[in-house]
Amino acid sequence: MKLVRIKRKTRTEKRYTSKMGILSVQVTYIKKMLLGIPVKTLHKYRETYYGEMKDCTDCYLFI
Repeated sequence: MKLVRIKRKTRTEKRYTSKMGILSVQVTYIKKMLLGIPVKTLHKYRETYYGEMKDCTDCYLFI
């Protein structure tokens, strides 16, 4: 059994951008796990309608 592993998980979130308004996008989180417990989020990105990968810093989480 590995002690440290990297895990990738995709989930749907509602995000807000000033140009397009509210979007429902697939956000992928890459997390470092220690003994099955998430320790740190290394990176998160989203895929656009056209297939481009973008960082999640340009759009805000809509609650």
